[in-house]
Amino acid sequence: MTATTQIEEKESLLGQFRETRKRTLEIVKNLETDDYIVQTAFFMSPPKWHIGHVSWIYEAIMSKMDKNYSFYSKEFSEYLNSYYQQFGVPHDKGLRGVVSRPTVDQIFQYFNTINQRVEKFIQSKALNDEQMKLITIGFHHECQHQELLVYDLQHLLADQYRPQTRNEIKGMPDVEKKSVHVRGGLYEIGYNGKGFCYDIELPQHKVFLNDYRIDVYPITNQQYLEFMEDGGYDTYKYWLSDGWEKVKKNQWEAPMYWEKINGEWNVRDFAGVRKISPNEPVCHVSYYEADAYCKWAGKRLPTEAEWEKAACWNEEKQVKTIYPWGNERPTTEKCNLFESHYWKCADIGTFPEGSSVSGCQQMIGDVWEWTSSEFTGYPGFKSGFEEYNDKWFTNQKVLRGGSFATPEMSIRGSYRNFFRLDERWLFSGFRCAEDI
Repeated sequence: MTATTQIEEKESLLGQFRETRKRTLEIVKNLETDDYIVQTAFFMSPPKWHIGHVSWIYEAIMSKMDKNYSFYSKEFSEYLNSYYQQFGVPHDKGLRGVVSRPTVDQIFQYFNTINQRVEKFIQSKALNDEQMKLITIGFHHECQHQELLVYDLQHLLADQYRPQTRNEIKGMPDVEKKSVHVRGGLYEIGYNGKGFCYDIELPQHKVFLNDYRIDVYPITNQQYLEFMEDGGYDTYKYWLSDGWEKVKKNQWEAPMYWEKINGEWNVRDFAGVRKISPNEPVCHVSYYEADAYCKWAGKRLPTEAEWEKAACWNEEKQVKTIYPWGNERPTTEKCNLFESHYWKCADIGTFPEGSSVSGCQQMIGDVWEWTSSEFTGYPGFKSGFEEYNDKWFTNQKVLRGGSFATPEMSIRGSYRNFFRLDERWLFSGFRCAEDI
């Protein structure tokens, strides 16, 4: 690598770092001080913890590259470590909200101090490709926590949250809810680009698929409401055994954040307390609920290979693209991601420019889509960061496609998200598939 190339790559790294840190501050800019410290459930984290953790992860990364690196504070590290046993015993996630120190002001001072340390580290070190990739993982890790922070703000504040920027989106007239035929055969699943990807997106490998059909759009609120009104939550016959136990134990009768007001279903979200919008993709459903709906409808969830092929494969040209529309980066004309600033799902049919060659729409953005695939490493998997992804290879399902809270730099057709089967505070929905 020439000196000029090193300088250019460092400038690119610094630009990505500054953009990522700016986005984190944008999300929390309008919070009150009291908002930062509250933990409303064991599965969410207080905003101040996220602000601190996305700074601490850079310390963890710098310590891997410089054995003489000294962490900012032992107290901070103990509180802000999420699950990395290599850095000591992590603080109990369910008790992050009972800790008053470090204070909110101290966390922001820490945030700014780490900004300075990272910039100095990048500028002063001779970085090889592997080290640059480690730093880049830090950016993408922060993107993941930006999205998690939005999930948590929905649980903490919902309609009381005031984002720095909010754009309006017009509802679409009814569109035909149909499915498309995707040809089977050998398909190479996994990341095929030259930019950043996680280790779990590699290596590319061949899988065999039978012909199948897959929905053009995610399942909507109206479609899901039909399942509910037909007794979907009242009978065990649509549910996996564990799922039915969750329904009974947690008294589920609708997606998370739905509530009945004067006999009508409403949702409480960032857009306010409002009647269910029939053409929005259903959101905040668990894997169990998605699977039960599919069984009720006489269909099934797609595998992640089926989902990816429908999203990224051009059958005529026999090529795979990074995104459904091609290899160009996402834009607000093609999909609904964080940069759209809609703060809710868009009606199905809103982004025809983002359609895949197979004819599927809204496969990037709006809601993460459950697949039937177990989250595990691809054949030949090699870990790229110790304790990051591979420690979760059990009891989780793969989701694809991103949500309206996913930063644009953080998503692609091969991205594999994963959650436990009963989790539903994330922005999760699904589309159906069926055999031919």
